[in-house]
Amino acid sequence: MTVITRFAPSPTGFLHIGGARTALFNFLFAKRHNGKFLLRVEDTDRKRSTPEAVAAILEGMSWLGLEASEAPIFQFERSKRHVEVANEMIASGKAFRCFITPDELQARRELGERKRKQAKEDGLSDTARQALLKEADEHLKPFRSPHRDEPPIENEERPFTVRLRAPDTGTMTIQDEVQGEISIQSDEIDDLILLRADGTPTYMLAVVVDDHDMGVTHIIRGDDHLRNAFRQTPIYQAMNWDVPIWAHLPMIHGDDGAKLSKRHGALGVEAYRDMGYLPEGLLNYLLRLGWSHGDRELFTMHEAASVFDLKGINKAPSRIDFDKMAAINAHHIQSCDNERLLELLVPFLNEGKPLSATQFERVKLALPGMKDRGSTLVDLAEAFNFLLIERPLALNKKARKALKGEGLDRLSALSDVVSDLSEWTSDAIELAIADFCKNHELSMGQVGPPLRAALTGNLPAPDLHLVAAWLGKDETLARIKEQLAEKTGDNV
Repeated sequence: MTVITRFAPSPTGFLHIGGARTALFNFLFAKRHNGKFLLRVEDTDRKRSTPEAVAAILEGMSWLGLEASEAPIFQFERSKRHVEVANEMIASGKAFRCFITPDELQARRELGERKRKQAKEDGLSDTARQALLKEADEHLKPFRSPHRDEPPIENEERPFTVRLRAPDTGTMTIQDEVQGEISIQSDEIDDLILLRADGTPTYMLAVVVDDHDMGVTHIIRGDDHLRNAFRQTPIYQAMNWDVPIWAHLPMIHGDDGAKLSKRHGALGVEAYRDMGYLPEGLLNYLLRLGWSHGDRELFTMHEAASVFDLKGINKAPSRIDFDKMAAINAHHIQSCDNERLLELLVPFLNEGKPLSATQFERVKLALPGMKDRGSTLVDLAEAFNFLLIERPLALNKKARKALKGEGLDRLSALSDVVSDLSEWTSDAIELAIADFCKNHELSMGQVGPPLRAALTGNLPAPDLHLVAAWLGKDETLARIKEQLAEKTGDNV
């Protein structure tokens, strides 16, 4: 059997991280078994589905690298096939035409709610209360149509829906690869609508038909769809189709245990891209958000695809942890190829303004030694500010203090030493500074502050011999000269 999985988002918004995790698990399971990973856009809700949302989902999938094995399928385009299946089910007696109107169903529910409310009123006897509750339950229980046993009428002019004839009695059981064996009573399932009164198919019918026609063998989705498995199984059975293997994933919660919302980070993946996460960093975090393989935390997608299985998925909901997400992303930044990382980093540098050729070369030179200075591209870009600032440097209070009196004198003497260097490398600069300190009986704590202030304006930066090497000799001496000129009043 060829394993075929699918991700089936509704294009009513962005691809949020919960959907991205579902897509990832489907993608990895198919890869593990040399199968197919398919994408279906469930756009039957024409009022809420938008081209912009479709584009956002496809862009998010592409950015994550979760490429489908085939071109995406759009559910709305398959409406005729869905109607065809519904008519087959009518012909076989597995579905029927129902003439109950939406208004009648609403009145039924409202009557049940009124009866339940009346049962809570004071002054009722236990017998009366129980009678009211029984009546309420009768009106609020899953709907079984009075038309389910009526033969079809030719040339019927009354408006009708087409409903599935739900199992009459017994127990329904599904074996879920994550949740285990689950059973419910058949009378908990209603005669669900397959075709609306306007003849359009419902989501519940379309999903089953599409999954069957696409050859989907494993349905891996959120456990908010778990009850739908009991409603969809009778459709498979009515058509004598194989029921796929179910695997319902527990939800992702916020760090406070509440349902994930925008305030917790239920954002589109493009928001995480804009916050400076690498796709492989976000995928690695989502992989470990509810799935485990021993105590291993860090994976490439190739490594994950070689070991991913459904048995490693936890039953309990997961809690989002941004500190852990950042730590995992930091690892992938440090592991990233320098050329690719530079390409990803550039848009975040210099507040988004274009870099000069000189600035670009400085960043390129410094990048291998700077990769550990940020957990996101935003953090990392900020760490490069000392290389990108232009003269005259803005000095903070601490920097101005370091560039006074003896500090400035030491900077002047050090400038004479480094300006004579014939080899401008970090090692040569480090050795020159060390010799200067030794020859003048000074500590680095006495020489470093004025030099750091002159070179960086006291922006965060690594060791000064690295800073000077990345800036280059001309810029290093120009920044020092600028501060020395401030003392004498000379123009630089």
